[in-house]
Amino acid sequence: MERKYRSKEEKTIRNSWNHTYQDIGDLTIHFVESGSGELVLLLHGFPDFWYTWRHQLPVLSDHYRVVAPDLRGYNKSDKPVGVENYHNLLLTQDITGLIGALGESKAIIVGHDWGGAVAWNLAMMAPEYVKKLVILNCPHPIPLVEAFWSMKLRQFQKSWYVFFFQLTEGPEEVLSKNNYEILTKMIKGSTRYKDAFSEEDLGKYIEAWSQPGALTGSINYYRANWNLTKILTMKKEQQEKLINRTPKVKCPTLVIWGEKDAALDKSLTLGTEKYIEGAFEIKYLPECGHWVHLEAPNTVNKYILSFLG
Repeated sequence: MERKYRSKEEKTIRNSWNHTYQDIGDLTIHFVESGSGELVLLLHGFPDFWYTWRHQLPVLSDHYRVVAPDLRGYNKSDKPVGVENYHNLLLTQDITGLIGALGESKAIIVGHDWGGAVAWNLAMMAPEYVKKLVILNCPHPIPLVEAFWSMKLRQFQKSWYVFFFQLTEGPEEVLSKNNYEILTKMIKGSTRYKDAFSEEDLGKYIEAWSQPGALTGSINYYRANWNLTKILTMKKEQQEKLINRTPKVKCPTLVIWGEKDAALDKSLTLGTEKYIEGAFEIKYLPECGHWVHLEAPNTVNKYILSFLG
């Protein structure tokens, strides 16, 4: 089993992380920053916040200026009311706005889960902002929707929560019961290593989930962008149009994938190179689950640093 913590050194470095708030249009984004040099943005997923990068920040900031934001709707960033405020276009604009507000014209983008989805969309919709792309356990969007179109049973079984999150209000009530007991069990159960989340870590997560509006904001990502009724009823010509109008990723891209992911099947990664025109490589970690950057942080950090050169 890989060592998860860098002992006292990591805790010392954590104290030097700079917490900042940045206005981007009508939205205020909270982020943690450390290091200097080229800009690296670390984008978290669901049900996460900046703290998910606790093992990457100390290592990457030795070489780069690393910024880990709370995405809109999460933790200490603003949480606009209304599902319409969580569409992919707005999520992408948040990141381009943050890059500009940080005084840069482009950045290296690293994304996990929903942060990976935002990263994929950013590389396709605003390629001028992305120097290099690193994706952790998040498939390119086309293979994922194709899995639903083809009614692949294995992925349907893994994606049960996507259907659940389409409901209004119910998911928030269920997930927040008994001090977020189900949500806590969900993230602990989706990792292959019991110490990926310590009791101290879980306390920080519960604090982040407890921020007013945070649970609804995070679930709204699914409600705004995964209308499964619309996806499942698309006609063949509509499917082909969606595929044909999706731009290819032109920047160098690295995908790191934990093969034991309880939510996303490895088959979703097969053929990813079809959607990328730049250099592409993929690294599989056979014994890791969905939280690959927490389960094998040293290996993930090594792969990222090697890719970035």
